[in-house]
Amino acid sequence: MNRTPPARRRRLGLPRRVFSQVLLMQLAVAAGVAVLATGLFLAPLSHQLDEQAMRRALAIAQTTAQNPQIARNLQSTAPTADGPVQQEAERIRKATGAEYIVVMDTHGTRWSHTDAWQIGEHVSTSPDAALAGEEVMEIDTGTLGRSARGKVPLYDAGHHIIGAVSVGIAYDSVRAKLVGTIPSLFAYAGGALAAGALAAWLISRRVQRQTRDLAFSDIAALLAEREAVLHGIREGVVALDREGRIRLLNDEARRLLGIGDEAVGRSLDEALGGGRTTDVLAGRVTGTDLLTVRGQRVLVANRMPTDDGGAVATLRDRTELEQLGRELDSTRGLIDALRAQDHEHANRMHTLLGLLELEMYDDAVEFVGEVVGDHRATAEQVTEKIQDPLLAALLVGKATVAAERGVALWVSDRTWLPDRLVDPRGLVTVVGNLVDNALDAVAATPHARVEVELRAEGRTAVLEVSDTGPGIPADRREQIFTEGWSTKQPPAHGKRGIGLSLVRRLAERQGGEATVGEAPGGGARFTVVLPEALAEADLAPTKPAPGEPVSASAPAAPGLVAEERAR
Repeated sequence: MNRTPPARRRRLGLPRRVFSQVLLMQLAVAAGVAVLATGLFLAPLSHQLDEQAMRRALAIAQTTAQNPQIARNLQSTAPTADGPVQQEAERIRKATGAEYIVVMDTHGTRWSHTDAWQIGEHVSTSPDAALAGEEVMEIDTGTLGRSARGKVPLYDAGHHIIGAVSVGIAYDSVRAKLVGTIPSLFAYAGGALAAGALAAWLISRRVQRQTRDLAFSDIAALLAEREAVLHGIREGVVALDREGRIRLLNDEARRLLGIGDEAVGRSLDEALGGGRTTDVLAGRVTGTDLLTVRGQRVLVANRMPTDDGGAVATLRDRTELEQLGRELDSTRGLIDALRAQDHEHANRMHTLLGLLELEMYDDAVEFVGEVVGDHRATAEQVTEKIQDPLLAALLVGKATVAAERGVALWVSDRTWLPDRLVDPRGLVTVVGNLVDNALDAVAATPHARVEVELRAEGRTAVLEVSDTGPGIPADRREQIFTEGWSTKQPPAHGKRGIGLSLVRRLAERQGGEATVGEAPGGGARFTVVLPEALAEADLAPTKPAPGEPVSASAPAAPGLVAEERAR
């Protein structure tokens, strides 16, 4: 039997939406301020009304006491209900609107009163202060109830005190004035509250639009998720405000850009310095998947503007991918060279087989010797002049690729590099990039030739790569070292425009430089100077004299590596 689940009881409390909570809080604040302001206004108003009533009573009393006829009648008549003192006091009371005017002698006996039956009786409150010559203002209770009073002494013609005058203002009239101001005060307070409520509603609507009508708990959850995502993803994220200042960096962005929390709040130019990376993040260079180099890292950057005028940029590390892509290009080149060598080897085997079938044994032996000698001479010449195994292997491989592409790759007879490199892999990157660019530049040109020179000058390594290609125009010789600049079609694995930028970065990292100029026979000459690229040695190898054979089987023309196979 299915049982209907009990209905959930709705909890009383604040609404969940930010709009409603902000509106209620602002209305509560506005109402509280209105009530507080009203109370603060009413408290001094009551005191002010009391003060005004007492001063009015005192002023009437002073005016009455200044009347000389009252002083003379007080001395010459008796205190009666129809006496001249009573008549004059009543005239003044009616004219001024006072509740009562009491004229008394020095014994405190009334000579005038609103209630005629009280005339001749002793006053209900002490007249001592007034009879002593003082003027008194007070709120007190007498025979007519509570009133605001003013008491002054009454003098004769000789300025002797002969009595006193007491004037009272009904306190009910003071309270009535106070109560009468409350409706208008509440009207002003209500108007202010209504204006505050309208302002609160407008502000809450703006908050509602900016928070997408989310609850505070949802916003807190989004912030927690944002922090987890930003610091968990393997992409760098840089958020900028509308002024171009950095306002957020995640952990990966700090690592890729090499900056810390001190960069937050600063402009990109201040935090990163000048360069392509700054231009890409600032939006001065537009596009998608823009390549840039920061330090030794190859980065791919994308920038997306935000509604508030800022922007969010993402960075991906493509250093390893770029290295793998270049290794793939090299591997493909070697595979093509090996395929061509296989074809050439088949032709040589067919030639050798034909010589043997024709019983031309001497010619067959000579043919085999020439073939083996060429390969041996190429490898020996390189390893004798470049003693670092990585660089030697690189140039031997490049010589094979150059020969199959119809390019003569020469190693200059001035080349001499001992096996004391501090960073051989970095120099391999520099040499590989420059040789590849030179081979691409001279490909499909007549008498194509590339010359490589590597020499040690103390601890400094100097590399020069010259070619017979079209050369680099003078106005573009600095531009070619910019990240992303290239005249060649991009390879299958990514984009071009990184190699020369990496060459310059590697050189500058070691305190050197990379420049390009014009080769003596036309074409381009790239020069890279790497200070302190070689380690100190107690006994440095001796450089062979120019033109001296480096081995017994070396070719007669020193420096030639791949000319014979390139023909």
